[in-house]
Amino acid sequence: MSSSSPPTLSSIEYSPQTRTRAERALRCSPFRLPLWREMRSRSISSNAIAGTAGFEQGYTLRPLLELVAESQLTWLIRVGLLRREVDGQGITDRFRLTPLGRQLLQQYEGQGAIPPPSNSDRFRNLLERWFRLPL
Repeated sequence: MSSSSPPTLSSIEYSPQTRTRAERALRCSPFRLPLWREMRSRSISSNAIAGTAGFEQGYTLRPLLELVAESQLTWLIRVGLLRREVDGQGITDRFRLTPLGRQLLQQYEGQGAIPPPSNSDRFRNLLERWFRLPL
Protein backbone atom coordinates (compact mmCIF):
# COMPACT_ATOMS: atom_id res chain seq x y z
CA MET A 1 0.00 0.00 0.00
CA SER A 2 1.46 3.35 -0.96
CA SER A 3 1.22 6.26 1.40
CA SER A 4 0.48 9.68 0.11
CA SER A 5 1.18 12.86 1.96
CA PRO A 6 -1.60 15.38 2.53
CA PRO A 7 -1.75 18.28 0.09
CA THR A 8 0.29 21.30 1.08
CA LEU A 9 -1.07 24.81 1.14
CA SER A 10 0.50 25.74 -2.16
CA SER A 11 -0.52 22.48 -3.86
CA ILE A 12 -4.27 23.07 -3.56
CA GLU A 13 -5.49 24.63 -6.77
CA TYR A 14 -8.71 26.61 -7.01
CA SER A 15 -10.59 27.61 -10.12
CA PRO A 16 -9.86 31.11 -11.42
CA GLN A 17 -13.47 32.11 -10.67
CA THR A 18 -13.23 30.93 -7.06
CA ARG A 19 -9.94 32.68 -6.51
CA THR A 20 -11.10 35.93 -8.16
CA ARG A 21 -14.31 36.02 -6.12
CA ALA A 22 -12.39 35.33 -2.89
CA GLU A 23 -9.78 38.02 -3.66
CA ARG A 24 -12.54 40.54 -4.38
CA ALA A 25 -14.43 39.66 -1.19
CA LEU A 26 -11.24 39.99 0.84
CA ARG A 27 -10.40 43.40 -0.64
CA CYS A 28 -13.98 44.62 -0.07
CA SER A 29 -14.21 43.36 3.51
CA PRO A 30 -13.78 45.79 6.41
CA PHE A 31 -11.07 43.55 7.91
CA ARG A 32 -7.37 44.43 7.88
CA LEU A 33 -4.18 42.40 7.60
CA PRO A 34 -3.61 42.01 11.40
CA LEU A 35 -6.86 40.02 11.69
CA TRP A 36 -5.90 37.72 8.81
CA ARG A 37 -2.47 37.15 10.37
CA GLU A 38 -4.04 36.23 13.71
CA MET A 39 -6.52 33.87 12.04
CA ARG A 40 -3.66 32.05 10.39
CA SER A 41 -2.36 30.83 13.75
CA ARG A 42 -5.51 30.67 15.87
CA SER A 43 -9.25 31.05 15.81
CA ILE A 44 -10.68 34.47 16.65
CA SER A 45 -13.99 35.11 18.39
CA SER A 46 -16.53 37.38 16.73
CA ASN A 47 -16.58 39.36 20.02
CA ALA A 48 -12.89 40.17 19.49
CA ILE A 49 -13.67 41.49 15.99
CA ALA A 50 -16.88 43.47 16.53
CA GLY A 51 -17.17 46.82 18.27
CA THR A 52 -14.28 48.83 19.61
CA ALA A 53 -12.29 45.68 20.47
CA GLY A 54 -11.69 44.89 16.80
CA PHE A 55 -10.89 48.49 15.98
CA GLU A 56 -8.39 48.79 18.86
CA GLN A 57 -6.66 45.56 17.76
CA GLY A 58 -6.30 46.91 14.23
CA TYR A 59 -8.64 44.23 12.88
CA THR A 60 -11.05 46.76 11.32
CA LEU A 61 -10.87 50.30 9.95
CA ARG A 62 -13.70 51.42 12.23
CA PRO A 63 -15.79 49.82 15.00
CA LEU A 64 -18.35 47.41 13.51
CA LEU A 65 -21.72 46.48 14.93
CA GLU A 66 -21.83 42.80 15.90
CA LEU A 67 -24.50 42.12 13.25
CA VAL A 68 -22.37 43.76 10.53
CA ALA A 69 -19.25 41.83 11.57
CA GLU A 70 -21.19 38.55 11.63
CA SER A 71 -22.66 39.25 8.19
CA GLN A 72 -19.22 40.03 6.75
CA LEU A 73 -17.69 36.91 8.33
CA THR A 74 -20.53 34.76 7.00
CA TRP A 75 -19.95 36.10 3.48
CA LEU A 76 -16.25 35.25 3.76
CA ILE A 77 -17.23 31.70 4.77
CA ARG A 78 -19.44 31.45 1.67
CA VAL A 79 -16.62 32.51 -0.66
CA GLY A 80 -14.24 30.04 0.99
CA LEU A 81 -11.84 32.28 2.94
CA LEU A 82 -12.95 31.39 6.47
CA ARG A 83 -14.42 28.52 8.39
CA ARG A 84 -16.24 28.45 11.69
CA GLU A 85 -14.69 26.52 14.55
CA VAL A 86 -16.58 23.55 15.95
CA ASP A 87 -16.28 22.16 19.47
CA GLY A 88 -17.96 19.30 21.36
CA GLN A 89 -21.22 21.26 21.61
CA GLY A 90 -21.35 22.32 17.96
CA ILE A 91 -20.55 25.47 16.03
CA THR A 92 -18.83 28.26 17.97
CA ASP A 93 -18.46 32.01 17.44
CA ARG A 94 -14.81 31.56 16.44
CA PHE A 95 -13.34 31.80 12.93
CA ARG A 96 -10.13 30.63 11.19
CA LEU A 97 -8.62 30.76 7.73
CA THR A 98 -9.20 28.04 5.16
CA PRO A 99 -6.39 26.90 2.85
CA LEU A 100 -7.66 29.42 0.26
CA GLY A 101 -7.56 32.17 2.89
CA ARG A 102 -4.00 31.17 3.80
CA GLN A 103 -2.93 31.32 0.15
CA LEU A 104 -4.35 34.83 -0.27
CA LEU A 105 -2.81 35.98 3.01
CA GLN A 106 0.57 34.68 1.83
CA GLN A 107 0.14 36.57 -1.44
CA TYR A 108 -0.84 39.84 0.23
CA GLU A 109 1.87 39.61 2.88
CA GLY A 110 4.35 39.35 0.00
CA GLN A 111 2.88 42.58 -1.36
CA GLY A 112 2.94 44.20 2.10
CA ALA A 113 -0.76 45.12 2.14
CA ILE A 114 -4.19 44.18 0.93
CA PRO A 115 -4.89 46.37 -2.09
CA PRO A 116 -7.98 48.56 -1.84
CA PRO A 117 -10.98 47.53 -3.94
CA SER A 118 -11.93 49.45 -7.04
CA ASN A 119 -15.47 50.77 -7.45
CA SER A 120 -16.18 47.92 -9.88
CA ASP A 121 -14.88 45.42 -7.27
CA ARG A 122 -17.26 46.88 -4.69
CA PHE A 123 -20.19 46.76 -7.11
CA ARG A 124 -19.47 43.18 -8.20
CA ASN A 125 -19.00 42.02 -4.61
CA LEU A 126 -22.28 43.68 -3.64
CA LEU A 127 -24.11 41.94 -6.50
CA GLU A 128 -22.61 38.56 -5.65
CA ARG A 129 -23.54 38.94 -1.97
CA TRP A 130 -27.01 40.23 -2.70
CA PHE A 131 -27.93 37.58 -5.23
CA ARG A 132 -25.63 34.88 -3.82
CA LEU A 133 -24.46 34.18 -7.37
CA PRO A 134 -22.00 31.35 -7.87
CA LEU A 135 -19.71 33.54 -9.98
